[in-house]
Amino acid sequence: MPGMLIQQGAVVMCAHGAPAMPSVPNPSVTLEGMPSSLLSAPWIVTGCPAAAAMMPPCVSATWAVGTTRVTSFGQPLLVQSGVSICAPSGLPLLPVMTQLRVSAM
Repeated sequence: MPGMLIQQGAVVMCAHGAPAMPSVPNPSVTLEGMPSSLLSAPWIVTGCPAAAAMMPPCVSATWAVGTTRVTSFGQPLLVQSGVSICAPSGLPLLPVMTQLRVSAM
């Protein structure tokens, strides 16, 4: 799926509105001076408000679909149109704002 690549520092949230960050940035490819994110690295979700609504809060997330043509060390990079799943809620991460210079498939 084509789209903008996701970098460390991009605004990515769980479906409940809590911020998410990659646990392992990829410094070999930078986007606007920030490390990119690999498909294989898990994401950490902090402060998910779902527990107040008696739903399971998002704690971590993984991406299932990333780039298909662009890789770093043989690993796909994360793209804004990619597919992710939060645990334990099963809801997706939502990339709200990413860099706007580099797109990939």
